[in-house]
Amino acid sequence: MTPDSAMVIGRQALEMTFLLSGPLLLSALAAGLIVSIFQAATQINEMTLSFIPKLLVMFLVMILAGPWMLNLMIDFMQRLYADIPLLAVS
Repeated sequence: MTPDSAMVIGRQALEMTFLLSGPLLLSALAAGLIVSIFQAATQINEMTLSFIPKLLVMFLVMILAGPWMLNLMIDFMQRLYADIPLLAVS
């Protein structure tokens, strides 16, 4: 295994991490922003009011994007395992 191939695998792993965490983090960000605007408009300062909607939105996104995320992880792992013999030769 050369340093270049290790860097390629690391870069692909980081890209996979960003692709998998992106939908969840962006949906939590949007839900938090909407709840914060609602709290500022109504002057309700309840901590659970911001936590529960984020949790529900992330759960919904996980249900909707879960199959895509799972297929993405499976494809990455299959490519990684298929490349193991090629890495040992280099």
